[in-house]
Amino acid sequence: MNDTVGRGQGQGAGLFATYDVPSSFCELMHRADPATPGLRCVRDRLAHFDLDELRRRTAAVEAQLYRLGITFTVYTDNQAIDRILPFDVVPRILTAAEWDHVERGVRQRVQAINLFLWDIYHDRHILRDGIIPSEMVLGNANYCSAMVGLDVPGGVYVHVNGTDLVRDPAGRFLILEDNARTPSGVSYVIENRHMMLRMMPDLASGLDIRPVDEYGPRLHRALAETAPQGVDDPQVVLLSPGIYNAAYFEHVFLAREMGIPLVEGRDLMVVDGRVFMRTVAGLSPVHTIYRRLNDDFLDPEVFNPDSLLGVPGLVNAYRRGNVTIANALGTGVADDKAVYAYMPRIIRYYLDQDPILDNVETHICAEKAGLDYTLANLEHLVVKPVGESGGYGLLIGPHATSAELDDFRARLMADPANYISQPVINLSVSPTLCPAGLEARHVDLRPFAVTGKDTWVLPGGLSRVALRKGSLVVNSSQGGGSKDTWVLAS
Repeated sequence: MNDTVGRGQGQGAGLFATYDVPSSFCELMHRADPATPGLRCVRDRLAHFDLDELRRRTAAVEAQLYRLGITFTVYTDNQAIDRILPFDVVPRILTAAEWDHVERGVRQRVQAINLFLWDIYHDRHILRDGIIPSEMVLGNANYCSAMVGLDVPGGVYVHVNGTDLVRDPAGRFLILEDNARTPSGVSYVIENRHMMLRMMPDLASGLDIRPVDEYGPRLHRALAETAPQGVDDPQVVLLSPGIYNAAYFEHVFLAREMGIPLVEGRDLMVVDGRVFMRTVAGLSPVHTIYRRLNDDFLDPEVFNPDSLLGVPGLVNAYRRGNVTIANALGTGVADDKAVYAYMPRIIRYYLDQDPILDNVETHICAEKAGLDYTLANLEHLVVKPVGESGGYGLLIGPHATSAELDDFRARLMADPANYISQPVINLSVSPTLCPAGLEARHVDLRPFAVTGKDTWVLPGGLSRVALRKGSLVVNSSQGGGSKDTWVLAS
């Protein structure tokens, strides 16, 4: 099989005989680098697989996922509440050079985000210098006044960050959005690898693939490193909303991977400004809380008074420096989709560097020029509400009907500050097992960065795949699936 193949043409013999690639960058086929024999090896091995055998292995994977309880919850679907995340047995592969570029870009991004958050909760130099509009930060729904003047240990606000990347037709990685609050999905990265090594050992045999099993220990170390000063052996816990949360499987998984207690709000209490965990032996001190619930529910004395999920007095203990909360309160400002548009300027302001990974071109509808451009080009753009996630509430102009365009135009004019717009990116594709055989499906990538004394990026990350033909929406809640992401070590 040739290393380079024409786009929109059949890709050779065997399983790829009918594989048609649209005018997108194909993660497996559009490579010509002779220094990456791992790519050629995977292509050649896949080409000789029997289609029925791949289907059999896929069915075995799905059965295993159900048995292990590796599910997520869709609350809006009355027919099937708990679902597995569909898993595709064809891996997505990154070369060592590609990963080096991604890793450096993610580290730079996380460093700038932490500096930005420190600044806006302290001296606000970036606002006074006019780099970003003050009202966009101070008037942001995610700005947390309780964080003003609070010195978080090590200056780390974002202990866990998920950066969503896409790849354009030229193969360039672009940052689509930041997830600096409670990013989810890392459990699938690790479980996907376990599944692949069990179900597809003949595909991975002999390849030098970077492992992903370090995540739990690395995260625990970072959380311990950012515990309050003077604590020699900090107790870390994972705070979950409970079994009805969509990502509860991941909470259980990560607590087990780190070897720490999984707790709910009722398991913790604050006494004299310190946090304790209820145990059979009595109260035990807690020093770092990896929280997996939103700010509004953390402390009913400060936020939502009706919340039964949080811990009364937690923010007081936090402000007194007696406990670390990861991620910190108020980090949602940094992953706001409007603030995202300013990230290249934020990186230059704090680091005096050009961004290693570029943003997707973004128009801010709160600004007249951005709104005018968006309204004039609505049928060509993706329009997103700044506070939503999971693929909800967005418009993909080229796929919208006239009625949908008219409805969204009215929404934009009524509340322009709630929206940003971006060009439709022809996302890269990856061969994916479909009912008729291997077909091209669009993918994105979410690398996870863990920050304590320094920042470590999990090799690979979560590759999400849009299983519906032609769809650009990869979110699990919108019908997407996932792939194992292989980073070649050399």
